[in-house]
Amino acid sequence: MKKNKKIKIILNGKLRSVQKTTSIYDLMRSLKLSTDKVAIELNKEIINKKTIKNLYLKNKDKIEIVHFIGGG
Repeated sequence: MKKNKKIKIILNGKLRSVQKTTSIYDLMRSLKLSTDKVAIELNKEIINKKTIKNLYLKNKDKIEIVHFIGGG
């Protein structure tokens, strides 16, 4: 029997399947998002963007990505 190499995460309130070996950096790249103007929350904790290459997603993780928008 073939093993399932995907996990399910919740990204901004929506269920999403990703590869088991996906880091937050990989997720950001797949979404074509720059880390410059966003805040990333993993399981209700703001994460340091310097560590995203080493933070791998686990099944049922909850990620919130918030964009900063300038205005006056």
